[in-house]
Amino acid sequence: MKNDNFEVIKSSGKRVKFSLSKLRSSLKRSGASKETIDAIIDKVRDELYQGISTKEIYNRAFALLKKKKSYLASKYKLKKAIYELGPTGFPFERFIQEILRYSGYDTSVGEVVEGKCVSHEIDVIANIDNETIIIECKFHGEQGLNCNVKVPLYINSRYEDIKASWKANGNSTQLKNCWVVTNTRFSEDAVQYGRCSGLYLLSWDYPNNESLRDRIDRLGLYPITVSTLLTKREKQFLLSRNIVLCRQLLGDVFYLDHLGISEVRKEKILLEIEALCTT
Repeated sequence: MKNDNFEVIKSSGKRVKFSLSKLRSSLKRSGASKETIDAIIDKVRDELYQGISTKEIYNRAFALLKKKKSYLASKYKLKKAIYELGPTGFPFERFIQEILRYSGYDTSVGEVVEGKCVSHEIDVIANIDNETIIIECKFHGEQGLNCNVKVPLYINSRYEDIKASWKANGNSTQLKNCWVVTNTRFSEDAVQYGRCSGLYLLSWDYPNNESLRDRIDRLGLYPITVSTLLTKREKQFLLSRNIVLCRQLLGDVFYLDHLGISEVRKEKILLEIEALCTT
């Protein structure tokens, strides 16, 4: 059977045609060489069967990449790693805060802002050049769940309430925009509403070339959950201490010292993280 006749099952349960180009593209994003990509695709292609899940294809490609270089596998698992920032949405808010901070913004999380009618606790507030952006984050811990139009509708109503108060009180900075950020995808009507209302929508793959995935790769700001060497318990320990970026560990190994790991293992972890942040 030809490869383009295989149907695969996505995390949502939907059956779609297997796309060799999508697999190649995701492997290319990891930074793997053409030779490595070709070798992995040949092996994965030989193991395809009708109705295979995208998760199985991912796991096979991930295992083959990890055998080559662990940091390549770390980059490849980025999407899954963002889901692993759960189960609560707070680490994801911290993660978005850090992305904005490294982009030049002054940031804060969990601040209460007065609206015209009621008070609102805002996930992230970002300031730059006397302009303020408020960011609301919608985190999903399970793959296959999209962010529907109800989310931007609700957030825009809060934003309008804050704008009314901001204008009436003559704040020193301009309230420039409101962002809605999710680790999944927006439904088509959510995107349509975002464009119409003026909200800035940011998701795993939207907008084109400026998506969450694009920003992470461009800035080298990978969540600690991408690490293939840290255990789940160790990652949760770091997240509980507000360490959400691999880059944060490069600047301060204090937290790795508190994991109770050997010097040899600590060195391996730091080498993996350094390769992630600098390649």
